[in-house]
Amino acid sequence: MQRSLTFGLAALGTLLFWAANLPLPFLFGPMSACLIAALAKAPLRGFGQVSVAARTILGVAVGASITPALFADLPKMAASIMLIPFFIILIALIGVPFFRRVWGFDDKTAFYAAMPGGLQDMIIFGTEAGADPRTLSLIHGTRVLIIVTLAPLFLTVFYGAELTNPVGEPARDLPVHELLLMVAAALVGWKGGEKVGLFGASILGPMILTAMLSLGDFIHSRPPREAVLVAQFFIGCGIGVQFTGVTWSELRRVVAAGVAYVAILAILAAAFTAIVTALGLGRPVEAFLAFAPGGQAEMTVLAIVSGADLGFVITHHLTRIVLVIIGAPIAANLILRWTKPRD
Repeated sequence: MQRSLTFGLAALGTLLFWAANLPLPFLFGPMSACLIAALAKAPLRGFGQVSVAARTILGVAVGASITPALFADLPKMAASIMLIPFFIILIALIGVPFFRRVWGFDDKTAFYAAMPGGLQDMIIFGTEAGADPRTLSLIHGTRVLIIVTLAPLFLTVFYGAELTNPVGEPARDLPVHELLLMVAAALVGWKGGEKVGLFGASILGPMILTAMLSLGDFIHSRPPREAVLVAQFFIGCGIGVQFTGVTWSELRRVVAAGVAYVAILAILAAAFTAIVTALGLGRPVEAFLAFAPGGQAEMTVLAIVSGADLGFVITHHLTRIVLVIIGAPIAANLILRWTKPRD
Protein backbone atom coordinates (compact mmCIF):
# COMPACT_ATOMS: atom_id res chain seq x y z
CA MET A 1 0.00 0.00 0.00
CA GLN A 2 2.83 2.40 0.81
CA ARG A 3 4.50 1.77 -2.53
CA SER A 4 1.17 2.05 -4.35
CA LEU A 5 0.60 5.43 -2.71
CA THR A 6 4.12 6.53 -3.59
CA PHE A 7 3.71 5.45 -7.21
CA GLY A 8 0.32 7.15 -7.51
CA LEU A 9 1.60 10.45 -6.11
CA ALA A 10 4.69 10.31 -8.32
CA ALA A 11 2.58 9.62 -11.41
CA LEU A 12 0.26 12.50 -10.51
CA GLY A 13 3.23 14.83 -10.09
CA THR A 14 4.56 13.76 -13.48
CA LEU A 15 1.20 14.43 -15.17
CA LEU A 16 0.89 17.85 -13.54
CA PHE A 17 4.40 18.88 -14.63
CA TRP A 18 3.72 17.52 -18.12
CA ALA A 19 0.40 19.38 -18.41
CA ALA A 20 1.99 22.61 -17.17
CA ASN A 21 4.83 22.20 -19.70
CA LEU A 22 7.42 22.42 -16.93
CA PRO A 23 10.99 21.19 -17.54
CA LEU A 24 11.93 17.55 -16.95
CA PRO A 25 8.46 16.39 -15.88
CA PHE A 26 9.58 12.76 -15.43
CA LEU A 27 12.28 13.86 -12.97
CA PHE A 28 10.89 16.92 -11.20
CA GLY A 29 7.25 15.77 -11.19
CA PRO A 30 7.75 12.66 -9.04
CA MET A 31 10.49 14.32 -7.02
CA SER A 32 8.28 17.30 -6.08
CA ALA A 33 5.19 15.18 -5.37
CA CYS A 34 7.08 12.72 -3.17
CA LEU A 35 8.96 15.48 -1.36
CA ILE A 36 5.76 17.38 -0.51
CA ALA A 37 4.04 14.17 0.58
CA ALA A 38 7.04 13.13 2.69
CA LEU A 39 7.12 16.47 4.49
CA ALA A 40 3.36 16.14 5.01
CA LYS A 41 4.03 12.85 6.88
CA ALA A 42 2.53 10.61 4.19
CA PRO A 43 3.57 6.94 4.59
CA LEU A 44 5.78 6.69 1.51
CA ARG A 45 8.16 3.90 0.64
CA GLY A 46 10.87 3.55 -1.99
CA PHE A 47 10.79 0.94 -4.74
CA GLY A 48 13.83 -1.06 -3.65
CA GLN A 49 15.38 -3.15 -6.39
CA VAL A 50 13.12 -1.60 -9.03
CA SER A 51 14.76 1.78 -8.42
CA VAL A 52 18.19 0.18 -8.48
CA ALA A 53 17.34 -1.53 -11.77
CA ALA A 54 16.28 1.82 -13.23
CA ARG A 55 19.74 3.20 -12.55
CA THR A 56 21.25 0.54 -14.80
CA ILE A 57 19.64 2.37 -17.73
CA LEU A 58 21.85 5.38 -17.05
CA GLY A 59 24.88 3.13 -16.73
CA VAL A 60 24.13 1.82 -20.21
CA ALA A 61 23.64 5.39 -21.48
CA VAL A 62 27.04 6.43 -20.16
CA GLY A 63 28.72 3.30 -21.50
CA ALA A 64 27.26 3.88 -24.95
CA SER A 65 28.92 7.31 -25.00
CA ILE A 66 32.37 5.78 -24.42
CA THR A 67 33.76 5.56 -27.93
CA PRO A 68 37.26 5.64 -29.45
CA ALA A 69 36.73 9.40 -29.87
CA LEU A 70 36.43 9.76 -26.08
CA PHE A 71 39.80 8.10 -25.52
CA ALA A 72 41.29 10.42 -28.10
CA ASP A 73 39.97 13.35 -26.04
CA LEU A 74 41.30 12.10 -22.68
CA PRO A 75 44.62 13.99 -22.98
CA LYS A 76 42.61 17.18 -23.46
CA MET A 77 40.64 16.44 -20.27
CA ALA A 78 43.73 15.63 -18.21
CA ALA A 79 44.30 19.18 -16.99
CA SER A 80 40.74 19.65 -15.71
CA ILE A 81 40.67 16.14 -14.22
CA MET A 82 43.83 17.00 -12.26
CA LEU A 83 41.87 19.78 -10.53
CA ILE A 84 39.47 17.29 -8.94
CA PRO A 85 41.78 16.17 -6.07
CA PHE A 86 42.25 19.83 -5.10
CA PHE A 87 38.47 20.30 -5.32
CA ILE A 88 37.90 17.39 -2.92
CA ILE A 89 40.62 18.48 -0.47
CA LEU A 90 39.24 22.02 -0.36
CA ILE A 91 35.74 20.68 0.29
CA ALA A 92 37.04 18.56 3.17
CA LEU A 93 39.07 21.39 4.71
CA ILE A 94 36.00 23.64 4.73
CA GLY A 95 33.22 21.11 5.20
CA VAL A 96 34.47 19.11 8.18
CA PRO A 97 35.07 22.15 10.45
CA PHE A 98 31.77 23.62 9.22
CA PHE A 99 29.75 20.64 10.42
CA ARG A 100 31.76 20.21 13.64
CA ARG A 101 32.02 23.79 14.88
CA VAL A 102 28.95 25.45 13.40
CA TRP A 103 26.41 22.63 13.66
CA GLY A 104 27.92 20.55 16.46
CA PHE A 105 28.17 17.22 14.63
CA ASP A 106 30.50 14.60 16.04
CA ASP A 107 33.82 14.07 14.24
CA LYS A 108 32.84 11.00 12.23
CA THR A 109 29.46 12.33 11.16
CA ALA A 110 31.00 15.67 10.20
CA PHE A 111 33.63 14.02 8.03
CA TYR A 112 31.27 11.77 6.07
CA ALA A 113 28.65 14.52 5.78
CA ALA A 114 31.24 16.76 4.14
CA MET A 115 32.51 14.22 1.60
CA PRO A 116 31.01 14.74 -1.90
CA GLY A 117 30.70 11.05 -2.73
CA GLY A 118 27.73 8.89 -3.64
CA LEU A 119 24.83 9.10 -1.21
CA GLN A 120 24.68 5.38 -0.45
CA ASP A 121 28.46 4.97 -0.28
CA MET A 122 28.90 7.78 2.25
CA ILE A 123 26.07 6.43 4.41
CA ILE A 124 27.53 2.91 4.38
CA PHE A 125 31.12 4.01 5.08
CA GLY A 126 30.01 6.54 7.68
CA THR A 127 27.80 4.04 9.51
CA GLU A 128 30.62 1.48 9.60
CA ALA A 129 32.90 4.17 11.06
CA GLY A 130 30.36 5.04 13.79
CA ALA A 131 28.70 8.10 12.26
CA ASP A 132 24.95 8.82 12.53
CA PRO A 133 23.32 7.19 9.46
CA ARG A 134 20.09 9.23 9.68
CA THR A 135 22.03 12.50 9.72
CA LEU A 136 24.18 11.40 6.78
CA SER A 137 21.10 10.34 4.85
CA LEU A 138 19.42 13.72 5.30
CA ILE A 139 22.58 15.75 4.62
CA HIS A 140 23.38 13.97 1.36
CA GLY A 141 19.72 13.76 0.40
CA THR A 142 19.46 17.52 0.83
CA ARG A 143 22.63 18.03 -1.21
CA VAL A 144 21.31 16.00 -4.13
CA LEU A 145 17.82 17.52 -3.92
CA ILE A 146 19.00 21.13 -4.03
CA ILE A 147 21.65 20.60 -6.69
CA VAL A 148 19.26 18.70 -8.94
CA THR A 149 16.65 21.43 -8.45
CA LEU A 150 18.91 24.43 -9.02
CA ALA A 151 21.31 23.05 -11.64
CA PRO A 152 18.75 23.29 -14.48
CA LEU A 153 18.03 26.90 -13.49
CA PHE A 154 21.74 27.76 -13.61
CA LEU A 155 22.13 25.97 -16.94
CA THR A 156 19.31 27.91 -18.56
CA VAL A 157 19.82 31.34 -16.96
CA PHE A 158 23.62 31.65 -16.76
CA TYR A 159 24.79 29.35 -19.53
CA GLY A 160 21.94 29.65 -22.00
CA ALA A 161 21.53 25.88 -22.25
CA GLU A 162 18.31 24.41 -23.58
CA LEU A 163 17.07 21.38 -21.65
CA THR A 164 15.26 20.04 -24.69
CA ASN A 165 17.88 17.71 -26.12
CA PRO A 166 16.23 14.36 -26.99
CA VAL A 167 17.02 11.84 -24.27
CA GLY A 168 17.09 9.07 -26.85
CA GLU A 169 15.41 7.65 -29.90
CA PRO A 170 12.11 5.79 -29.56
CA ALA A 171 12.54 2.06 -28.99
CA ARG A 172 10.84 1.29 -32.30
CA ASP A 173 13.64 3.09 -34.17
CA LEU A 174 16.50 1.10 -32.63
CA PRO A 175 17.77 -2.24 -33.91
CA VAL A 176 16.34 -5.13 -31.92
CA HIS A 177 19.74 -6.76 -31.47
CA GLU A 178 21.15 -3.55 -29.93
CA LEU A 179 18.20 -3.34 -27.52
CA LEU A 180 18.83 -6.93 -26.45
CA LEU A 181 22.53 -6.24 -25.97
CA MET A 182 21.68 -3.21 -23.81
CA VAL A 183 19.34 -5.26 -21.63
CA ALA A 184 21.97 -7.97 -21.24
CA ALA A 185 24.67 -5.40 -20.39
CA ALA A 186 22.39 -3.79 -17.81
CA LEU A 187 21.50 -7.01 -16.02
CA VAL A 188 24.83 -8.81 -16.24
CA GLY A 189 26.80 -5.66 -15.41
CA TRP A 190 24.60 -4.88 -12.40
CA LYS A 191 24.50 -8.33 -10.83
CA GLY A 192 28.04 -9.20 -11.85
CA GLY A 193 29.28 -5.94 -10.36
CA GLU A 194 27.48 -6.67 -7.09
CA LYS A 195 28.96 -10.15 -6.97
CA VAL A 196 32.55 -8.87 -7.21
CA GLY A 197 31.89 -6.02 -4.76
CA LEU A 198 32.02 -3.18 -7.30
CA PHE A 199 30.91 0.11 -5.71
CA GLY A 200 27.97 1.71 -7.51
CA ALA A 201 27.44 -1.62 -9.29
CA SER A 202 24.04 -0.65 -10.70
CA ILE A 203 25.65 2.12 -12.77
CA LEU A 204 29.31 1.18 -13.14
CA GLY A 205 28.72 -2.49 -14.01
CA PRO A 206 26.39 -1.76 -16.95
CA MET A 207 28.59 1.16 -17.96
CA ILE A 208 31.70 -1.03 -18.23
CA LEU A 209 29.99 -3.77 -20.25
CA THR A 210 28.22 -1.30 -22.54
CA ALA A 211 31.48 0.58 -23.08
CA MET A 212 33.07 -2.67 -24.20
CA LEU A 213 30.20 -3.25 -26.64
CA SER A 214 30.45 0.33 -27.88
CA LEU A 215 34.21 0.13 -28.40
CA GLY A 216 33.70 -3.22 -30.11
CA ASP A 217 31.31 -1.59 -32.61
CA PHE A 218 28.31 -3.64 -31.42
CA ILE A 219 26.27 -0.70 -30.03
CA HIS A 220 25.87 2.66 -31.73
CA SER A 221 23.14 4.42 -29.75
CA ARG A 222 21.96 5.19 -26.23
CA PRO A 223 19.05 3.40 -24.54
CA PRO A 224 15.62 4.26 -25.96
CA ARG A 225 13.79 7.36 -24.85
CA GLU A 226 11.17 5.38 -22.94
CA ALA A 227 13.83 3.69 -20.80
CA VAL A 228 15.59 6.96 -19.92
CA LEU A 229 12.26 8.50 -18.89
CA VAL A 230 11.59 5.51 -16.62
CA ALA A 231 15.02 6.02 -15.04
CA GLN A 232 14.22 9.70 -14.45
CA PHE A 233 10.91 8.77 -12.83
CA PHE A 234 12.42 6.40 -10.26
CA ILE A 235 15.37 8.72 -9.53
CA GLY A 236 12.90 11.54 -8.85
CA CYS A 237 10.89 9.27 -6.53
CA GLY A 238 14.03 8.23 -4.68
CA ILE A 239 15.10 11.81 -3.96
CA GLY A 240 11.69 12.78 -2.58
CA VAL A 241 11.14 9.63 -0.53
CA GLN A 242 14.50 10.22 1.16
CA PHE A 243 12.74 12.78 3.39
CA THR A 244 10.01 10.44 4.63
CA GLY A 245 9.63 10.65 8.40
CA VAL A 246 11.73 13.80 8.80
CA THR A 247 10.92 15.60 12.06
CA TRP A 248 10.74 19.31 12.76
CA SER A 249 13.89 19.02 14.87
CA GLU A 250 15.72 17.38 11.94
CA LEU A 251 14.49 20.09 9.59
CA ARG A 252 15.83 22.83 11.85
CA ARG A 253 19.19 21.23 12.51
CA VAL A 254 20.17 18.59 9.95
CA VAL A 255 18.35 19.70 6.82
CA ALA A 256 19.22 23.34 7.55
CA ALA A 257 22.87 22.33 7.86
CA GLY A 258 22.60 20.54 4.52
CA VAL A 259 21.11 23.60 2.86
CA ALA A 260 23.85 25.85 4.23
CA TYR A 261 26.51 23.39 3.13
CA VAL A 262 25.13 23.29 -0.42
CA ALA A 263 25.69 27.06 -0.59
CA ILE A 264 29.36 26.48 0.24
CA LEU A 265 29.62 23.69 -2.33
CA ALA A 266 27.99 25.91 -4.93
CA ILE A 267 30.60 28.63 -4.39
CA LEU A 268 33.47 26.13 -4.68
CA ALA A 269 31.95 24.47 -7.75
CA ALA A 270 31.41 27.86 -9.39
CA ALA A 271 35.03 28.81 -8.72
CA PHE A 272 36.38 25.62 -10.31
CA THR A 273 33.96 25.97 -13.22
CA ALA A 274 35.29 29.48 -13.81
CA ILE A 275 38.89 28.24 -13.67
CA VAL A 276 38.24 25.43 -16.17
CA THR A 277 36.40 27.79 -18.51
CA ALA A 278 38.93 30.62 -18.23
CA LEU A 279 41.83 28.29 -18.98
CA GLY A 280 40.02 26.83 -21.96
CA LEU A 281 39.99 23.34 -20.46
CA GLY A 282 36.29 22.80 -21.14
CA ARG A 283 33.14 24.50 -22.36
CA PRO A 284 31.01 26.29 -19.73
CA VAL A 285 28.10 23.82 -19.65
CA GLU A 286 30.35 20.76 -19.46
CA ALA A 287 32.57 22.40 -16.82
CA PHE A 288 29.55 23.32 -14.69
CA LEU A 289 28.09 19.81 -14.81
CA ALA A 290 31.49 18.19 -14.28
CA PHE A 291 32.10 20.03 -10.99
CA ALA A 292 28.51 20.17 -9.72
CA PRO A 293 28.70 17.90 -6.63
CA GLY A 294 25.45 16.07 -7.29
CA GLY A 295 24.78 12.39 -7.71
CA GLN A 296 26.24 10.61 -10.71
CA ALA A 297 22.82 9.44 -11.92
CA GLU A 298 21.27 12.89 -11.61
CA MET A 299 24.16 14.60 -13.39
CA THR A 300 23.94 12.00 -16.16
CA VAL A 301 20.30 12.96 -16.74
CA LEU A 302 21.13 16.68 -16.85
CA ALA A 303 24.06 16.08 -19.20
CA ILE A 304 21.78 14.16 -21.57
CA VAL A 305 18.93 16.70 -21.64
CA SER A 306 21.31 19.68 -21.98
CA GLY A 307 23.18 18.07 -24.87
CA ALA A 308 26.48 18.27 -22.99
CA ASP A 309 29.45 16.05 -23.75
CA LEU A 310 28.44 13.05 -21.63
CA GLY A 311 31.93 11.56 -21.74
CA PHE A 312 33.53 14.75 -20.35
CA VAL A 313 30.98 15.12 -17.54
CA ILE A 314 30.95 11.50 -16.41
CA THR A 315 34.75 11.10 -16.59
CA HIS A 316 35.07 13.92 -14.05
CA HIS A 317 32.33 12.54 -11.79
CA LEU A 318 33.78 9.06 -11.86
CA THR A 319 37.17 10.48 -10.90
CA ARG A 320 35.63 12.39 -7.99
CA ILE A 321 33.63 9.40 -6.75
CA VAL A 322 36.55 6.96 -7.04
CA LEU A 323 38.87 9.33 -5.17
CA VAL A 324 36.32 9.92 -2.41
CA ILE A 325 35.41 6.25 -2.00
CA ILE A 326 39.05 5.12 -1.92
CA GLY A 327 40.38 8.04 0.07
CA ALA A 328 37.55 8.79 2.52
CA PRO A 329 38.04 5.82 4.90
CA ILE A 330 41.83 6.36 4.93
CA ALA A 331 41.54 10.11 5.46
CA ALA A 332 38.88 9.64 8.14
CA ASN A 333 41.11 7.28 10.14
CA LEU A 334 44.07 9.67 9.93
CA ILE A 335 42.03 12.74 10.86
CA LEU A 336 40.27 11.02 13.74
CA ARG A 337 43.57 9.63 15.02
CA TRP A 338 45.18 13.08 14.97
CA THR A 339 42.22 14.72 16.68
CA LYS A 340 41.74 12.02 19.32
CA PRO A 341 42.38 13.44 22.81
CA ARG A 342 45.69 12.28 24.29
CA ASP A 343 45.80 10.79 27.76
